[in-house]
Order: sequence, then C-alpha cells, then structure tokens
Amino acid sequence: MAGQRGRDILLKIGDGAGTFVTVAGVRASRIELNAGMIDATGMDSPDAWRELIAGAGTKTARVTGRGVFRDAESDARMRAVFFGGETAVWQLVLPHFGVLEGAFLIAQLSWSGTHEGEAEFSVALESAGALSFEAIP
Repeated sequence: MAGQRGRDILLKIGDGAGTFVTVAGVRASRIELNAGMIDATGMDSPDAWRELIAGAGTKTARVTGRGVFRDAESDARMRAVFFGGETAVWQLVLPHFGVLEGAFLIAQLSWSGTHEGEAEFSVALESAGALSFEAIP
C-alpha cells in the first residue's frame, strides 16, 4: 500500500440527527486505541512469566486534532458540545483504511492564534462508549 496523506484524515461530529459535520482544516491528528490488561500471574505461572486474561481489560480511544475551523457551523457545534458537557457521536475517517465511529467526550478544546496568522483550535476526545469500525475497501 502506498503512503497516505495525513490531511486526508477527516474528523466529523454528529449533529444529533444522524448527519455529520466535518470539522475541517484539521492539520494534525492522532488516534490512539488502548486495551487495558488484567494480570493473572500467580505462583504457578510457568517460569514466572506474566499471564494476562484475554479480553478482560478496559478499552479506550483518545483522539487529538489541531487545525483551522472550516466554517461557523463546525465551530458552533463543537462549542455547544463542550459547554453543554454533551457526549456526541463522532466519525474518524481514515481514507483507504476505515471509519471509526462512536461516542466521545471533548476532554480539551482550545483556540490560539498569532498576530499574522489564522486562528487555530485543538481538541482532545475521549471515548465514552463502544466504538465501531468499518473497513473501506
């Protein structure tokens, strides 16, 4: 598979009615999937090697992004979700790979800018429920 452009990763927020609004201008993004471990190592573990209980840990996802808002609609939606303490449904589209979708809470939202540049935002999302993944053929 050939390399992919990072700018093609899309971050979309649900409008509450089943439609998603692209939070455009995302210049840097990161998706982290984690699975917690439950250590079941005991005195009878072979040669004292650690043993883990399969599927018993907590799964989490963290998404971070930084960029420029595309329009007032996406800016307003993110502000409303953050200040309302809402858990919104988000889509993370990774072209030629798949779509990760589920409930996320905005854990951090900030704005910054320089005198000679555009206003930028950064956001950190924490998973707040089960996520689904659909591969893109």
